[in-house]
Amino acid sequence: MTEQVKKQSLSPKFFFLSLGVLVSLIVSVVSAISLFFETLKKVMPDVLNANYYYGYDSYSYESMRTMLATLIIAFPLYLILSYFWNKTVKKGVEGWNSVIFKWLIYLILFLAIVVFAVDLIILVNNFVSGELTMRFVWQVLATAVIAGLAWGHYFSILKDFKKEINKKLLSKFFLGIAMLLFLASVLFSFKVMGSPATQRAFRLDSRRVNDLQSIQWQVINYYQQKELMPEKLEDLRDPLSYSTLPVDPEFEKGKVYEYNLKEGLTFELCADFSANMPKGWVEDGGGRVIPMFADKMTTSVAYSGGGVNDSWNHETGRTCFERTIDPEIYKPYSK
Repeated sequence: MTEQVKKQSLSPKFFFLSLGVLVSLIVSVVSAISLFFETLKKVMPDVLNANYYYGYDSYSYESMRTMLATLIIAFPLYLILSYFWNKTVKKGVEGWNSVIFKWLIYLILFLAIVVFAVDLIILVNNFVSGELTMRFVWQVLATAVIAGLAWGHYFSILKDFKKEINKKLLSKFFLGIAMLLFLASVLFSFKVMGSPATQRAFRLDSRRVNDLQSIQWQVINYYQQKELMPEKLEDLRDPLSYSTLPVDPEFEKGKVYEYNLKEGLTFELCADFSANMPKGWVEDGGGRVIPMFADKMTTSVAYSGGGVNDSWNHETGRTCFERTIDPEIYKPYSK
């Protein structure tokens, strides 16, 4: 009697292992598909859903970074949990453990089909709306391969193989393909968005552009209040106001912002940048440089519709931006 009850009991260890395998697998599959889709948006942007811009706001890669970080954690975790889950299954599952085992397998098979069907519906809808053909093909293939691997692996577990070696070889095949896809996805994503050092350089330069825009506004405000131009950058300091003079984020390396007064109401702002400013098509309203002032402040021509221009476009190293205040637009406060 005691032995029968033992066989029918539910093992908490096996239950939570099964739950962990299910959750980590779902997160891995969804993040892998999403990461590939986001990466394709950078490689094959659709101009119907994109804007052409000058700028490198690092948040245009935010979705890629989030999906990449999720995949890097979730997939190895899935492999670890699957290892212990398989060891438990090989020892034999009975009673309620057998019920959990079957539910896990069938639930994974069902979810794999649902993920593939839902993604396929979205992709077909985008395709008939005029999305790029090659990107559509790659997205369908990626969805089919990722969801198909999960479905094929767990479907093979349900089949009754006559030889144990066949089952082992099949499991190693799915595991090998999955690990190759994982490594390829990570490497491809880093190639598209750049290394962590590149991302940091972009974020530093984004900070520099924002700081130069702030200094530009302080110069305008100084002129409007005093009806003259500041001679040097230190003239903008005002201990009674809440505004502060920005400092280069790498000032400890000797990098500083420069202000040079030229003839009349013309001045120049300079900074030492870490990378070239990227430019190109970005979907979903990606990063961009939005000028804070009217177009007459610069010699650049604004793009229609988006208010985005190339007035802060720069190369790696020291770059200067010449500005001329239009007194008809920025009238002194006394007038």
